[in-house]
Amino acid sequence: MTYLDAEPLPGPDTTVSSRSFGLDIDLAIPAFSATDAHVPPIDTAYRFNPEVTEAILVGFQRNRRVLVQGLHGTGKSTHIEQVAARLNWPCIRVNLDGQVSRFDFIGKDVVTIRDGLQVTEFSEGILPWALRRPVALILDEYDAGRPEVMFVIQRVLEREGRLTLLDQSRVLTPHPAFRLFATANTVGLGNLAGIYHGTQRLNHAQIDRWDIVAALNYLPAGDEEAIVLAKVPTMDTDPGRRLVASMVAFANLTREGFRVGDLSTLMSPRTVISWAENVEIFRDTAHALRLTFLHKCDEAEWPIVHEYFQRCFDSALLETV
Repeated sequence: MTYLDAEPLPGPDTTVSSRSFGLDIDLAIPAFSATDAHVPPIDTAYRFNPEVTEAILVGFQRNRRVLVQGLHGTGKSTHIEQVAARLNWPCIRVNLDGQVSRFDFIGKDVVTIRDGLQVTEFSEGILPWALRRPVALILDEYDAGRPEVMFVIQRVLEREGRLTLLDQSRVLTPHPAFRLFATANTVGLGNLAGIYHGTQRLNHAQIDRWDIVAALNYLPAGDEEAIVLAKVPTMDTDPGRRLVASMVAFANLTREGFRVGDLSTLMSPRTVISWAENVEIFRDTAHALRLTFLHKCDEAEWPIVHEYFQRCFDSALLETV
């Protein structure tokens, strides 16, 4: 077994204050002075959740493994990306859907033609590639990964996080600026609510290896309205702002209805933005809602959605209920 002794790529060369993220604490976060192709673009409309932002910043500062949990559409992955963007930290997202195998993740031998001869060589996967670089790796849909992939991840969740490549007789030591994050809907408890098909129960020993677990919920109404207006700027007028406020109020009713069991589907901020965009296209708030959200709901729940719409807009969503 040999160790890979490659010269590491340069790490962070400056710092960014946590106060630049709107936090009332003093943390100096390592950062890069120059950007590269793997640094996400900055979304100026993004609104940071203070508690989750602090957790992510500590992940970057102290090399803590951070898992962000929450309902769909809360912006979990985007939250990590937008922190990385402001630190100029290269960031890669991997969606752990059921098609990602251990070979995709670690690498595999492939047959290539070199100098006219057929040769077999090792093609490394995303994990070894990221592990050796100053990169923040985000594991999206963490609770949907295949078991053999999850046990590979368990290796790098250890404190030193070395990864053994048996096929190559190598042991990879993480770059000092390698960071690991994950996002999940269920925190390894499986599809208890019946809305996240494909997720599964996770090994508790692995969940226990995450240093920090942060919960990201939906934004306060005012912040959500500001995001919708930033994404659909033509609505940034007095009538448009009143309309968006009613749309967000409607979305919050669906979330409360979902929480108490009246609805099986809720409206995420992503759906609110789509609704606003469809209002622009169809010039009719009710028609846009039917096309954006209503038809995703069970038909037996339509009267409840109609009631929410009536309360927020004082008009009918359905001709008959």
